Amino acid sequence: AHLTAAVLESRGIPFYLFPEFVATPLVPFATTAAKAACGIMVTASHNPKEDTGYKVYWGNGAQIIPPHDANISRHILDNLEPWDPSAYASTASLPDLGRPTEEFQGAYFDSLRSQLCHSFDDNLGAEHNITYTAMHGVGHDFARRSFEAFNLGPYVSVLEQQDPDPNFTTVAFPNPEEGEGALKLAMKTADESGSTVILANDPDADRLAVCEKDESSGSWRLFTGNEIGNLLGHWMFSVSNKVDAPPLAMLASTVSSKFLSAVAAKENFLFEETLTGFKWMGNRSEELRDQGYNVVFAYEEAIGYCCGSVVKDKDGVSAAAIVAEMVLKLRKEGKTLASHLDALKEKYGYFVGRNSYVKFFEDSVLEEIFDEVRNGNDYVSDIGGVKVASVRDLTRGYDSSSDDGKSKLPADPTSQFVTFTLENGAVVSLRTSGTEPKLKWYVEAVGGSEQEGREMCERLVQGVLDNMIKVEARGDKLELPP
Repeated sequence: AHLTAAVLESRGIPFYLFPEFVATPLVPFATTAAKAACGIMVTASHNPKEDTGYKVYWGNGAQIIPPHDANISRHILDNLEPWDPSAYASTASLPDLGRPTEEFQGAYFDSLRSQLCHSFDDNLGAEHNITYTAMHGVGHDFARRSFEAFNLGPYVSVLEQQDPDPNFTTVAFPNPEEGEGALKLAMKTADESGSTVILANDPDADRLAVCEKDESSGSWRLFTGNEIGNLLGHWMFSVSNKVDAPPLAMLASTVSSKFLSAVAAKENFLFEETLTGFKWMGNRSEELRDQGYNVVFAYEEAIGYCCGSVVKDKDGVSAAAIVAEMVLKLRKEGKTLASHLDALKEKYGYFVGRNSYVKFFEDSVLEEIFDEVRNGNDYVSDIGGVKVASVRDLTRGYDSSSDDGKSKLPADPTSQFVTFTLENGAVVSLRTSGTEPKLKWYVEAVGGSEQEGREMCERLVQGVLDNMIKVEARGDKLELPP
């Protein structure tokens, strides 16, 4: 980050440089607040410190998409000759580079309070019994201030994971999405303090995991990313659905649950899917707002949530405060997050999903799998004994359900991505990871009851693993997750 700032300084380009660690959502917020041309966040998130990434936001506060990403790459390739380091290296360690940044944090939390808090007075003094972990990242100070912005009492912090630690000393893999392995210390702290809810940010605080204690069994339930998205999406609908207000809209990545689509159909608001990644949702949300829509929520199943318009990226800080406010309201009604989710399923449908991945070691194996799935141009005709109603192949830009056979979402011939919609409403997707040698699979079924949906989901999962990916038949060419 200092090196980037030094390069800008050497070229006379004005910039803001945060002098301390900040949560990722502050950067897109500051980008738009400062009317900057772009924003840059240097973060490894939950990955080892050696895998630090370089995240770029455009002037609209959303992550870059075509043509900006391709143009940046082209300019890099056109300028591979190194600059004379004497022009910028001497300033790379100076602490006072850039313009003052103090105003942005205050403005960010003021925006959370004014735009996303809906029970400010009722929150005061209410007991929420929440434990929070920053997972050795930067989230604690930001989560604490978000609670204060919402007039919420303090949470119980997992002290051993409260401060930034690039070595992640207490946990092997600090990704709260991984479940109990990553949240073991948080569960211990919550048990000792009597907390009934755990909130966990990933290390750069742009994602949020949620656990709730089953008081009858004493066990902890880790909600899936889709379940949290369903809870937050319905919450944002309920607090935003006003008479004579702009029409509401929500977004989700195409591999996320279709639950909010069912909510939108019943409650009469717009729901759209985008390609996987918040760069697509952030930019699409801006387009919809320009069309007069009030985009109140966007999410992806990998525990990324964007509530309201404070930022155009996933924001685990605001999501944590919103979930805490939701917990308080439900508790006053004698409900838990789990019981509320059950009520939502009863009203809108029992959507049951599973997703995972397999590792592959040779590209030829991946090509073989997708060649078999496509079966020339005939594609797989049934999965788990359920007939396929339509196929969308984003590698080829094909969609059998559209009038012209073309997909509405952008095609990408450099990656594999095929989705099957079945006659019973279930959806199955196979896609490659953009960063790792993994084939990811997603299955979601919908039933007349939780049990019916769960049984159909398991049946389809077996169909995917046995007959599409053929895990057992391919043996050591593939590796299942631990």
